[in-house]
This record gives sequence, structure tokens and C-alpha cells, in this order.
Amino acid sequence: MTVDVVIPVYRPDEKFAELFRRLQKQNYPVGKIIIIETESEVPLELPESSRCPVEILKVKAEEFDHGGARNAGGAKSEADIVIFMTQDAVPADTKVICKLVETLEKNPEVNVAYARQLPAKDCNIIERFTRSFNYPDVSRIKSREDIEELGIKTFFCSDVCAAYRKEFWLKEGGFEEHLIFNEDMIFAGKSILRGGKVAYVAEARVIHSHNYSGVQQFKRNFDMAVSQAEYPELFGAVRSESEGIRLVKQTAGYLLKKGKPWEIIRLIYLSGCKYAGYLLGKKYKKLPRQVIFMCTSNKKYWNNKFG
Repeated sequence: MTVDVVIPVYRPDEKFAELFRRLQKQNYPVGKIIIIETESEVPLELPESSRCPVEILKVKAEEFDHGGARNAGGAKSEADIVIFMTQDAVPADTKVICKLVETLEKNPEVNVAYARQLPAKDCNIIERFTRSFNYPDVSRIKSREDIEELGIKTFFCSDVCAAYRKEFWLKEGGFEEHLIFNEDMIFAGKSILRGGKVAYVAEARVIHSHNYSGVQQFKRNFDMAVSQAEYPELFGAVRSESEGIRLVKQTAGYLLKKGKPWEIIRLIYLSGCKYAGYLLGKKYKKLPRQVIFMCTSNKKYWNNKFG
């Protein structure tokens, strides 16, 4: 099966350079790397000559859309499988592409497969545990039958590194456009509700983590909740808050086990920021415009929405 990789890029740093280098060393051949470059004052410079063709699409910053930009990149691919990655997702080894493709080849009922995310060296202890909570070391294929057990995590998928069968992706109309966030989870959720399956591939590993502050967590969860509130037919019937509570409890236990009980104070603060952002995002339609702009990390989305 042929494979292309699509990467949205904005002001790339050394992580993108390392991602680009490691894609050249994958033991499964990449047909083409398609880069969607959001224009900025910092020009895009590829780290080195590429073993495979590179195509660059430019979009203006005010026109960038999470779903729309990826749709434009995916449309340029003629491969059997399109792998979407973010510019800060660094392959942990040479087998990332291989393991994702292998999963799709062995499981014809699966149309989407996403990779495990490992913490970077500078990742703090709370985020490090969160990575292991959200991305365990055991693979799993998820379907509609798992909703009662997994709740909202049934729909979980991440375009940090995810492979899609191109034919299926096109048949489904690609990603939803004009979204604030969450194009991957919305696509996966709709697919599952229609009887499809999504695979989590623990053997496909990328290094990707963030040490978000409380304010950043608040804004991120606000935007996430907005994306869920705009698709009540998808997220209205699955439990979400209980998964967050389970994460907090398990993280606290982990901190105690590691002999760092003082970190629980920061955990409570960060969790409070997440929950407050989530609650406000769910009720964004009742909020004044100025409050929304204070809560969001994507002001461009609201400028377009409000006109």
C-alpha cells in the first residue's frame, strides 16, 4: 500500500527538522511529503534534501482551518493511505509508518489508525503520566460496541499522527471544516457511529508532549468543549467528565507512589483550570462575545464565526 504524509506547518522549529529527517529513515517508504505552510514572516526551510518528493501548499494565516488545511493536503495525495502528522510529532524509531500500515493491512474493517504519543525529555511528571493514561502500551481496535465501556474515549483519535485509508476518507467527505478544534475526533466518532472501527496502535510511537500552564489548559479545554457542543449528535450521548475524574484520581495516586505529594497541589490547580474551561466551553452560546475571546486560544475562529 502506498503512503503519503501530510503535515501542517507554522513557524517550524527543530522538532519539525527532526521529524523531517526521521521520515527519511522510516523502514516503510513514504511516497510524498505534503506540507501545508501557513505563511508567516519566518520562511520555511527544509532541513536537508529529501529521499521522497516534497510538495508545499501555502495558506494565509487568516484562512487556516484545522479541517480545511488537512483536506487540501489530503486531496493532493494519490496514495492508498494518507498519514496526517503535526510539525512537533517526532517519530520515536524507524517503524512508525510500518506499524500504522500493518494495522490497516491486517484489519480491513479498520479505516483509521493512530499512533502512541510518548513524553519528551523535558515533560513534567503530571503530563508524563497523562501521556501514559491516554496512550497506553496496549493496542486496541474500537467500535460502537465499546461506547458503554469507554465513553468518549471510544471516539478518541489524534492527527498528531494518524493514518487514514484514502478511499474511505474521501467517501466520508474528508474532515469537517470551519472547526475550532478536534477534526480528528469528530471524523473518528462519526465513522464509529456508522459502524466503522478505529485502531490505536501502541507500536507506532511518536514523541509529542506539552507542559501547558493552567491558563493554556483552560483555553485548550474551552475550545475542545466548544467543538463538542457544536456536535451534540456525536458527543451528547457519551460520558466525558467521568474520564477526567478518573485521570485526576490515578494521577494523584501516581504522584504519591513516586514520593512527590506536593505535586498534587499543581494537579488540583491544572485540573480545575481544565474543568472550568470545559464547563464554559459547553455553554459558550450563553456567553458574551468578550468573554468568549478571553477564554479561547483561537480568536481567528471566532472572528470568522461572528463576522
